[in-house]
Amino acid sequence: MAIAEHVEATRQPSIARLAGIDFARGLAVFGMFAAHVGPTPEVGGPLGALMELANGRASALFATLAGLSLAIMSGRAEPATGLAGRRARAKITIRAVILFLFGTLLTMTGTSVVVILAYYGLFFLLALPFTRLRAVPLAILAAVWAIAGPVLSFVVRDWLTSTGLARTLIAHDPIRMIGGESAVQFFLTGGYPVLTWMPFVFAGMALGRLDLTAVATRIRLAIIGPVLAVAGYGGSWLLVRLVPGANFPPRLGGPKAGDIAKGGDFPKGGDMPASGGVPNISELTENGEPMGAVPTDSALRLLGSESHSGVPFEIVGAVGVAIIALVGSLFLAEKLPKWCLPVTAVGSMSLTAYVLHVIAIDATGSQPGAPVYVLLAFIAGVVAFALVWSRFFRRGPLEFLLGKATAVAQKLK
Repeated sequence: MAIAEHVEATRQPSIARLAGIDFARGLAVFGMFAAHVGPTPEVGGPLGALMELANGRASALFATLAGLSLAIMSGRAEPATGLAGRRARAKITIRAVILFLFGTLLTMTGTSVVVILAYYGLFFLLALPFTRLRAVPLAILAAVWAIAGPVLSFVVRDWLTSTGLARTLIAHDPIRMIGGESAVQFFLTGGYPVLTWMPFVFAGMALGRLDLTAVATRIRLAIIGPVLAVAGYGGSWLLVRLVPGANFPPRLGGPKAGDIAKGGDFPKGGDMPASGGVPNISELTENGEPMGAVPTDSALRLLGSESHSGVPFEIVGAVGVAIIALVGSLFLAEKLPKWCLPVTAVGSMSLTAYVLHVIAIDATGSQPGAPVYVLLAFIAGVVAFALVWSRFFRRGPLEFLLGKATAVAQKLK
C-alpha cells in the first residue's frame, strides 16, 4: 500500500503524474476490497475473471506502489544525498516504525484480516540501505530477489520443519506473544512474507527512479509490463505442463489477496507439522495452507504461478501486471481527470481507506465470497468518504497524522 505523504508528491513538477499514481493506488484499494469481501473467482463469467485478476495481484500492486513511494521520499529520479538523504531516511524510518506498531495493534484487536501494515513497516526498514540506488541496480536487485527469495524461503521452511526448530521459534517468539504474529510469519509463512515480497518493493523503487512523465519511459514500460506478465504466468503455464509431476491441482480455498485467517493464530504449543512445512489448520489459514508461500512437499511447486504463492513466476507476472496498471493509470488520469477523480481521491488516502475497510469488515462480519452488492457497498462508502474529505483537506486523516509524525525528521542538521 503506497502511503507517501501527499504533500511530498505535490512538490514535484507534474500534478498529472501524481494523479496517475493515486489512481493506481485507488485501484489497489478496490482490489483488496474485492479479495476481502467480493465474490470468489468460482462465480465464473466476467465477474469471476475480475475477481481472479484482483486475487493476489491487488496486494502486489500495493507493495509495488509502496516501493514507488519510497523512491519519491528518497529523492525520486536522483537519490537524495547529504543532509537531504539523512532526512529522507529518517522519515522513512519513523514511518516504518509507526506502520509496524499500528499494524500490530490492529492485529491485536483480533481482526479477521491479516493486516498488511506491520509487514509494510518491515519492508520499509529493510529497503533503507537501498534508497541510495538508481533505477537499474534496483531493477536488477528486484529480479535477483524474485528468484533467490522464493528458493531460499522454500529451503529454509523445509529445514525449519525437518529439524523441529520451527516449533521452538514460534512457541517462544516474543513478537507473537505480544502482537499475534511471529517472526516466522513475517519472514517466511505469513500473508506477505519478507523473503517473497521484497521484489515488489524494489521493483516499485526502480519505477520511482524513472521519469514517468516522459513518453518514451511510458512506452518502454507499456512493453515491459506485458512481457513480464506473459513471461511469468505464461512461462509457468508452459513449464507445469511440460515437466512431469509439476502440474499440481489448485489449492482449493487457499489464500486470497489480503488473506482472511479465521483462526489466525498459531496453536498455543506453537506447533508446526512435519508434513512439508505446511502449518496446521489454525496456524495460518482456514484450510491449512501457508498464506504467502507454497508447501515444501515438492520443489516442483516453484514452477507454478498460483496467486499469492510467493514463487518466482508468480512474482514476475504480478510485477508485470502492476506495471501495466501503473502505465494505464498515468494515461487515464491525464486524459480523463474528472472521470478518474473518485478513484484518485481514494488513492490519495489509501492508508485511511485500508484501515476503514478493516474496521468495516469486523463491524459487519463480512467475509470473502460475499454477494457482489457487499463489495459495491464498500467501494461506494470509501469513495463517498474520500470525495467529501478531499473537498476540505489535502490529505486523508491518517495520512495527515503520519505526515505530522515524520515532520521531526526535517529538524536533522
